[in-house]
Amino acid sequence: MQSVKDRNPNQPEFVQAVQEVAEDIYGWVEDRDDYHEAQILQRITEPDRITSFRVVWEDDDNDIRVQRGWRVQNNNAIGPYKGGLRFSPGVNESVLKFLAFEQTFKNSLTGLPMGGGKGGSDFDPHGKSDAEVMRFCQSFMTELYRHIGPQVDVPAGDIGVGPREIGYLFGQYKRITGRWEGVLTGKELSYGGSQMRPEATGFGAVYFLREMMKAEDEELEGKTAIISGSGNVALYAAQKLLDCDAKVLTLSDSDGTIEIKDGLNRDQLEWIQELKFERRGRISEAADEFDGIEYHDGKTPWSVEADVAMPCATQNEIDKDAAKELCGNDVRFVVEGATMPTTADAMELLRGEGVVLAPAKAANAGGVAVSGLEMSQNAERMSWERERLDSLLTDIMADIHHKCRTAGKGDDGSIDYRRGANIAGFEKVADAMLAYGVL
Repeated sequence: MQSVKDRNPNQPEFVQAVQEVAEDIYGWVEDRDDYHEAQILQRITEPDRITSFRVVWEDDDNDIRVQRGWRVQNNNAIGPYKGGLRFSPGVNESVLKFLAFEQTFKNSLTGLPMGGGKGGSDFDPHGKSDAEVMRFCQSFMTELYRHIGPQVDVPAGDIGVGPREIGYLFGQYKRITGRWEGVLTGKELSYGGSQMRPEATGFGAVYFLREMMKAEDEELEGKTAIISGSGNVALYAAQKLLDCDAKVLTLSDSDGTIEIKDGLNRDQLEWIQELKFERRGRISEAADEFDGIEYHDGKTPWSVEADVAMPCATQNEIDKDAAKELCGNDVRFVVEGATMPTTADAMELLRGEGVVLAPAKAANAGGVAVSGLEMSQNAERMSWERERLDSLLTDIMADIHHKCRTAGKGDDGSIDYRRGANIAGFEKVADAMLAYGVL
């Protein structure tokens, strides 16, 4: 870890991600002389390559704007690089390296042939016109296109990159190359997208939760859940929880939290989905629209009593103080819908209190799983039915749960899902790297 810190100064997010994996796998690899001789641990913490580039675009006032873009191609031992693009002012190299590192093991867990990558820009699409977003995306792809391809690197959407941005990016790729090919996932259905992709991460997280509860001889029906966020992951997780007859008590955005004391109903959920997906409004508007919904400005959901907590907003949103609140409210399951939303000390506190924690690289793998299935559909020039995709997603999440539970079982019979996810995801990538020799 000291060598990782020395090689990556001022990159706390990336170092945190490596530390988490290293802590879980080090004892497991201690007797693996082949891993040590091949320096697998050191090699796997160094990205294959990082590309940084200038993105110049013109706003609606005819002013020239300059942003920075990146693509981190972390590891392609088991398949083409695969991972989202994030457009947000908080994007930097450390954040993208941590996301690409996590993506490598998450993709491994799905069982699909996908390596790990991540990219994005410090561009903020919020408040920009469609024309401005289009001009930025076209400029971004004018550089990115030379580094990606259906057998090389297949980006997708992430924070700040939805169907609108994917459309502009794919159109520019097609214009430059003259080729229609599955180089991006998260596309609209009209030009090669997949059914179930918007819902996949949220649905998959609930499928993983259901498997965890089943292993504990419990049912999801009747349980209460607090959810952070109000994007795709949060809102589709809420939808699937309602399908399972669970009760959703909160949603949030960067401004604050809404609390629904009697539980979210279908009409409220559909209204909020329209608010966030189409009008791009703020979650506080739901409290103005419906009786029984309270808005708490500047607050997070973690003080509300519930059986299940699902952080679905962003990284490090559950710190030690939030974890204490969760434990004080007798939360029994934490399911990470966002990528690395729980800090290391918060995670240790939760585990010490016996909270069953589903780590992001396992619980939120549903999105990239269906992205992988979109790649297969594009390669076949086919579009699969929703029912088939939902069945495949259910099976993939059940298989991920089985891998994590098997690898994470301690000598005393206890289950550590984070350790299991890290070991199972790492082993497949490491063995492929061994097979290739010294590269």
